[in-house]
Amino acid sequence: MKNDLPLLVADAPTARDGYLQELGERARSLRARRGLTRRSLAQASGVSERHLANLESGVGNASALVLRDVASALGCEIAELVGDSSAQSAEWLMIRDVLRERDEAELRRAHAALTALFAEPATVDDRGGRIALVGLRGAGKSSLGRALAQRRGCPFIELNQEIERLAGCSVTEVHALLGPDAYRRYERRALNEVVGEHAHVVIATPGGIVSDTTTFNRLLSRCYTVWLNASPEEHMARVIAQGDRRPMQGNREAMDDLKRILDARAKFYRKADIEVSTAGLTFESALDALDVAISSSSGAKNV
Repeated sequence: MKNDLPLLVADAPTARDGYLQELGERARSLRARRGLTRRSLAQASGVSERHLANLESGVGNASALVLRDVASALGCEIAELVGDSSAQSAEWLMIRDVLRERDEAELRRAHAALTALFAEPATVDDRGGRIALVGLRGAGKSSLGRALAQRRGCPFIELNQEIERLAGCSVTEVHALLGPDAYRRYERRALNEVVGEHAHVVIATPGGIVSDTTTFNRLLSRCYTVWLNASPEEHMARVIAQGDRRPMQGNREAMDDLKRILDARAKFYRKADIEVSTAGLTFESALDALDVAISSSSGAKNV
């Protein structure tokens, strides 16, 4: 590893222990939100898995270089990792103070108001014709999305395929050759093109689209969003049933990783307009449930 600087393990509890625990939780949450295993983060950051384990468990006092490399691999500012927003502008700090200690309902209203305030002209009311499906792999976004589009007589677009078209290579190659930052740029560009070209469409989004708040905000403001979900066991079983055993290969903690990813992303998935569970349903029953849920909502437009 290029960066194996020591994480100084404390000999006895100190006043800093609480901060180190919070730092570890933020690191673990950011990793899960981006769908990264500890091994893949170690490879991307150049920090050993042992050092990452100490960091995430809150027992190590990480050097600035370790934090810098981990933040870079996670695609976030180091301030987001360490919880320090003092470098933000005065206006940002004042806005943060207004929002401090607000409950989730109040923050949701504030987010909606800010989104409407800064929305592009004529976009606030036109999103209902674009239905975007969000959620983890195995929820049925591709299969149900394609069938839903056929029912509604509109195009179906798999956003990952648009990313591959723009990049000129597969999603796997984008990640391996160009890195996660490049993938997120292609993802944002693909979404912008799709919403710019289609007034009525069903879009299947990548599970990690919530990792980039800029792109996810764009999705929420330009599309009617539906969170498709199931139990972690069903997500895993469906992916394997499709012939993809990669989640299980070389990873004995695959199910635990999947649960952590779902926990980290759920608070963002819940920003969707509606939530539809496909747990325990046949394909046709799930399609009917999705169609009915969308049709009965005032936010979506039938085509």
